[in-house]
Amino acid sequence: VQLQAFGGGLVQPGGSLRLSCAVSGTLITTNGVAWYRQVPGYQRQWVATFAAGGASNSADSLQGRFDVSRDIAANTVYLEMVSLTSEDTGVYYCSTMKRGVRFWGQGTLVTVSS
Repeated sequence: VQLQAFGGGLVQPGGSLRLSCAVSGTLITTNGVAWYRQVPGYQRQWVATFAAGGASNSADSLQGRFDVSRDIAANTVYLEMVSLTSEDTGVYYCSTMKRGVRFWGQGTLVTVSS
């Protein structure tokens, strides 16, 4: 199982960004995909999940600014982020679990700054 997260970059406060997580070695309709982030000075935190069955949810602390979606044909899960602030700066990772083993992508850096 491999996950490749990409789409990070520099964005101004108030801006938007879409991250992608391309999955291989398993189907996203079989194993859900979750997004996490590592903000400087804090432990890695859960951001959002798109479950295999199609349900999705995100952390309450994000106040509805982040949303997940997927493209089944591309076996890819997306993280849509809007109204970004400097507190959203960090490395974003996607992850899935298969047969009790958790797999991680390499992470993509998001920097929110003017």
